[in-house]
Amino acid sequence: MQDKIGKLLEDIEKCGIKFVRLQFVDIHGTPKNMAIPLVKPTDIEAIIKDGILFDGSSVDGFVDINDSDLVIKPDPDTFSTLPWRPEEKGVCRFICDIYWPDGTPFEGDPRYILKKTLAKAEKMGYEYNVGPEPEFFIVDVDEDGNVYPHDEGVYFDVEPVDQGTDMRRELVLGLEELNFDVEVSHHEVGPGQHEIDFKFDHALKTADAFITFKQAIKAIADKLGSMVTFMPKPFFGVNGSGMHCHQSLFKNGENIFFDTDTETQLSEEALHFTGGLLKHSKALSAIVAPSVNSYKRLVPGYEAPVYITYGFRNRSTLVRIPASRGNGTRVEFRSPDPSCNPYLAFAAMLEAGMDGIKNKIDPGKPTELDVYKLSPEELKSMGIETLPSSLWEAYHALEDDEVIKTSLGDHVYNEFYALKRKEWDEYRIQVFQYEVEKYLQI
Repeated sequence: MQDKIGKLLEDIEKCGIKFVRLQFVDIHGTPKNMAIPLVKPTDIEAIIKDGILFDGSSVDGFVDINDSDLVIKPDPDTFSTLPWRPEEKGVCRFICDIYWPDGTPFEGDPRYILKKTLAKAEKMGYEYNVGPEPEFFIVDVDEDGNVYPHDEGVYFDVEPVDQGTDMRRELVLGLEELNFDVEVSHHEVGPGQHEIDFKFDHALKTADAFITFKQAIKAIADKLGSMVTFMPKPFFGVNGSGMHCHQSLFKNGENIFFDTDTETQLSEEALHFTGGLLKHSKALSAIVAPSVNSYKRLVPGYEAPVYITYGFRNRSTLVRIPASRGNGTRVEFRSPDPSCNPYLAFAAMLEAGMDGIKNKIDPGKPTELDVYKLSPEELKSMGIETLPSSLWEAYHALEDDEVIKTSLGDHVYNEFYALKRKEWDEYRIQVFQYEVEKYLQI
């Protein structure tokens, strides 16, 4: 640790860092931070060792006002400069863990929830890797507050239809300054919709990176005069934004989802992991598609993964097995959207998959036809169910699923459930213009 801190101090001095941001997330996955001025680089050593006391009662999902003291401690492995801040008197950030004042981990910290689940898998010899594909919209806002897509491009379009090319270039360059290993960027299906994918990695590193990714591209787009939104369905009648998650388990450096001795080259563990995702998919919806707006995306007709089945290369199923094999073998879970808290989402997906392996859950036969074209009667005859169609259905499914509830722990589950009920109640009592137009003359 001392060698690591020594190297860290060298980097801080070399970069001319004058302010340190200590970053964490609330229960929703919203980034929070406090900025600490550095008089000298060695000041950070005491912060890493002892942390800083703060009031956790105003952070969603944390603690009550009568027991509000928490401690924030930076993880030295997460040091990064912020390229959108001034070069002089530079700013760096650390992603932090949250503790009680007695030094025990705070059970309401989403990062702790993921670390705890990963430790459970590591005791079994498994390393869990995730590669998310976050989609987002670049939008502009006029002087009247109206929001509209930045361009009219569609999938894989180029200039001049794709007006986001230069902006994506700036976003990618900024992300590379943050040490992101960007795999691909392109225009997506919807007008103003884009995707930037970063490479498969260890789940904790990926969750940290995703939070930084969202913060970075929002900040960079703002400097360029536009706005990035990760809202799952910002515009009626066009595709929403998803975050397909590619997952695999490694043991001793080898991908255990790959098996040369089977016809499909998929191992039993891969199939059982898939079975776990399918079995728990309704409860997972509350975590991976956590907003009222998420269920405006999860509807048939917009390439949305609403049917609880799996297939090989079949993009109409909830779980897809891409063609890559060897160490690239993976299981793609397609219902998450980028509004989710990645720490909670990855922890819950891992628990679901591990339950599948533990209990040898059979995913059934793969579905290799276009599920979107099946009638309700055909779906019923094939035993294909659908995901929840509302946040109300999703959080009630979570209430009935002990595996997914356990993955969150009592504190996070209770806080999350209460917040989702409140969100649904706020939504359901609203009267929308659609209702006025449809029912006013009744």
